[in-house]
Amino acid sequence: MTTTVYFGTNRVVNQPPTAVANYTFNIILPTRPQDMTYGTAFVDSAGLTADTVGAIRSIQDLNKGGFTQEIIDDLSAGGRNILVFIHGFANDFENAITRAAFNREWFAASNVPAADTTVIAFSWPSRGQLIIPPFPSFSYRWDQTTAGQSGVHLMAFFANLLPILTAARDKGLRTFLLAHSMGNWALQAAVEGWFAHGNGDALMFDEALLAAADEVYTSFDFLPFGRLSALSRLARRISIYYSHGDLVLDLAQGLNVAQRLGQDGPDDRADLNRFPPATYRMVDCTTFRDYNVDFQGSHQYYRRSVLARTDLVGVMGAPVFA
Repeated sequence: MTTTVYFGTNRVVNQPPTAVANYTFNIILPTRPQDMTYGTAFVDSAGLTADTVGAIRSIQDLNKGGFTQEIIDDLSAGGRNILVFIHGFANDFENAITRAAFNREWFAASNVPAADTTVIAFSWPSRGQLIIPPFPSFSYRWDQTTAGQSGVHLMAFFANLLPILTAARDKGLRTFLLAHSMGNWALQAAVEGWFAHGNGDALMFDEALLAAADEVYTSFDFLPFGRLSALSRLARRISIYYSHGDLVLDLAQGLNVAQRLGQDGPDDRADLNRFPPATYRMVDCTTFRDYNVDFQGSHQYYRRSVLARTDLVGVMGAPVFA
């Protein structure tokens, strides 16, 4: 099985000496958003049960500053809903792309037609290294810094996607954003930057799905548009998935000396005036135990738990609301 993943990345690309497959995407950020690289990756064997979820067979259509016109036309006119994926901590470029492929196939396997999507990934310059005691902070701090610095690039990525997503929605398709773990740290920087740069409201996504977010739990407190407080101006509805048993976020809380959004949801999440149910969904995944709940696995329930997937695709397949 081969899965197509369209992508944008703010990793600097090393040109290959020969074959396209030899492209490498390193951990250096480009100076300008217009120097970002866009392209298409083809992923083999996106297995639905393995922790290693496939391998990149080839990379094509590389282009600076945006997708090629052919890809823009294909995405705008495609027959599937669109899923935009932002990966988390300790994901190198191949991890980011293969997990995007996994998510596409994992959701499609639910047999919910709306969850059979075209996937577009954003890959920021994570080192791709796990937290390894006794020095847990180095790789984490690197990733957190580069995720935050990626906000302006992710904002540019959204700006390039906006006409594509608008064209797809005009054809009756739905658009989804899935941000996992530290991808939410990059997301908050992009959302804040979007409005700080004078951009207005834009209905990019029908649903924003925030899974195991390694972002401060007060993120929605920074009105009018700080951190994630203005995400509802870019997404029609927001689902926040959290777990009290997320061991990775427990460690992240200690490193940051601050509770994480993915541990118990946002500050004052029970306040329906602040978080009206028509706009915000709070999904407690603490009791999901239908997967291997080890240290790393406790943070990966969104892509390992059938119960979590059932909720995710249920949102994707729900009727469009006013």
